[in-house]
Amino acid sequence: MWNYAYTVPENKKVRVIVHTDCKNEADDQFAVAHHLMTPRFEVKGLVAGHFWKNPQEYGELVTAKASYDEILKVMSLMGVEGEYPVYLGAPKALEDEHTPIDSEGAHFIIQEAMRQDSRPLYIACQGGVTDVASALLMKPEIAERMTVIWIGGGDYPYGGFEFNLMMDIHAANVIFSSGVPVWQIPKSVYKVMAVSLAELQLKVRPCGEIGKYLFEQMAEFNHKAAAYEMEWPHGEIWGLGDQGTIAVLMEELEKESYDLVPAPRIAEDMTYIHGQDNRKIRVYKSLDARLTLEDFFAKLAINFGSER
Repeated sequence: MWNYAYTVPENKKVRVIVHTDCKNEADDQFAVAHHLMTPRFEVKGLVAGHFWKNPQEYGELVTAKASYDEILKVMSLMGVEGEYPVYLGAPKALEDEHTPIDSEGAHFIIQEAMRQDSRPLYIACQGGVTDVASALLMKPEIAERMTVIWIGGGDYPYGGFEFNLMMDIHAANVIFSSGVPVWQIPKSVYKVMAVSLAELQLKVRPCGEIGKYLFEQMAEFNHKAAAYEMEWPHGEIWGLGDQGTIAVLMEELEKESYDLVPAPRIAEDMTYIHGQDNRKIRVYKSLDARLTLEDFFAKLAINFGSER
């Protein structure tokens, strides 16, 4: 499918489910493309997540459908439409920490987690975690059969406001209090994936229809955010923070890259409440932005050409 002059040994591959609120802003699309272009990842499917607390023009209960349609668009522009199954996630957050939301996405996570396969399964979560929490509530035994990678949560030890966490605090508490292994990439860490629009014009825009779309939709969202009088982004820079899910699976990371922290509880104001006697989770404190971003630029150029 891809134009690489190398192959990845089968015993080095991992199964990945990409969970993305793909139409919320403008960086998820980059992460979706990066996941699909990475031969170490056997992408088993993608789940379209909601962003109901930031509905924009889509309407509060149809944001997951907007994400679903955007995933299909990215795949079409990459020429891989129909190659990967896409599932619709829940339309909004959990009502409490005990009641799951029945969705295609949650059932798919359960199905893949229960599959007999010697390769590890990672859920790459780039938004709210409603569907993962629902899957755990419906089938608790999947906790020992997968690892959750989450771009979300405030910085340790205090926490505080963070966009992906805001989408569903109940769901985050379900995951943190469960037994599932969690690799958390908090706010200040995922923000190291910083890029400029000039860099994207040079390295992304020339790379076929997908490169043109990735650049243009980000440039357009820059003005959309300004019209909403959002404080961020600042005009010429953006963050590809969702690429953090690729970073932690691609890098040869040493234990110095993360701390093992007993999973806290999360308060309504999104601060952390420690001392919960939960199992320890990985909390990343550094990522290799150069490696991750250059890998993305290289894969895009190799597969979709570069006409400057």
